[in-house]
Amino acid sequence: MPDRRALEAEEEALRQRVRALPESARRAVYEAARVQLKDPDTYAALNWFLVVGLHHFYLRRWWRGAADVAVVGAGVALLFSGRLLMGVLLIVAVGIAELWTLFHAQRIVQAWNNACYRRLLAQHEAPGHAARRAGAGRSRAQPE
Repeated sequence: MPDRRALEAEEEALRQRVRALPESARRAVYEAARVQLKDPDTYAALNWFLVVGLHHFYLRRWWRGAADVAVVGAGVALLFSGRLLMGVLLIVAVGIAELWTLFHAQRIVQAWNNACYRRLLAQHEAPGHAARRAGAGRSRAQPE
């Protein structure tokens, strides 16, 4: 996962690209973004209060969310079947694994939002503009 500064720099570059779009394309990007962008506080709250993996569903990470729910569900089933230690260990293991996502919620969601803007820009930027920008990046990287 990129560090906070890299994510913020990318976010600013994406904002500049959105501002450079024609009015109709910019409006379309903002309308789509309003639906797709996620709030880091909601993600953290889902993680903190419901450790069962609902925060993964919030970011449409279906398999990761389903895995968390399944492991916590198995832990609860073990608790009720008399295997208390194993059930507690499974639930605690998920809780510990999810601590990382709780402490990095801001970066995780910012990376998600940046990826949303990249996808939206790819859909709405003029094909020639995206090709020129990609070509300019390659020419700077190549030694003369």
